[in-house]
Amino acid sequence: MKLEPVIVYLWLGLCGLVLGSFYNVVIYRYQAGVSIIWPRSHCPHCKKILKTADLVPVFSYLFLRGRCRYCHKAISFRYTAVELCSAAIFMAAFWRFGFSPDLLKYIPLFSILLIISLIDLDIQKIPNIFVGIIFAWALLWQLISPALSWIDAALGLLVGGGITLLIALASRGGMGGGDIKLFAALGFLAGWFDLLLIFLIAVLLGAVAGIILIIVQKKTVKAALPFGPFIAAAYVIVVFWGAQIWDFYFSIF
Repeated sequence: MKLEPVIVYLWLGLCGLVLGSFYNVVIYRYQAGVSIIWPRSHCPHCKKILKTADLVPVFSYLFLRGRCRYCHKAISFRYTAVELCSAAIFMAAFWRFGFSPDLLKYIPLFSILLIISLIDLDIQKIPNIFVGIIFAWALLWQLISPALSWIDAALGLLVGGGITLLIALASRGGMGGGDIKLFAALGFLAGWFDLLLIFLIAVLLGAVAGIILIIVQKKTVKAALPFGPFIAAAYVIVVFWGAQIWDFYFSIF
């Protein structure tokens, strides 16, 4: 690998780490119902205002050995995991799209999906504001650099919202309103055809996770399982490898 791409990967990874730290703030403060701007970052245990040295992504966690500098209470590793995941998003997007408009399109989109997934895991809710951001972002790109016809985008929106709404009604709450809205927004982005693949992959991922939870944590079949993270993961899979998956499918049928 040439030096220039390596530098780009390192730079994007660093940007991802820094923004991942901000995503942690958004996730935590949305659930707490406070501003993402004020007050300044503080320890959730002792409420001590954190200094810049305490907020360096990944490295502060390692240097402090996973504990608050002031009260010595344990810091959740999830904050670091989100930062690393954000860095991976930035680098994976460059690996897939290189220097192209799609790089600018998908990095923010994947980042919002990461935020949605963590919030849904925590409180079993997909906030309307983040789904609205996804739809607004999709609409902007449909206007300036459309990847689909307007008919395909509209059908994706209708199919995404319609199918999941029918499932929610038939299952009497088996799928939440946030899931319906997220499928609709992603349908507008992906079109109705790829949306079917997103839906199938999300269901498969959710089923596998459910089986693992039943075996490992002794959960029951009726235990609540947030669907947002699986929708997000399925969308990313289809963006990266959707064409190859369809080619494989049609090659065997």
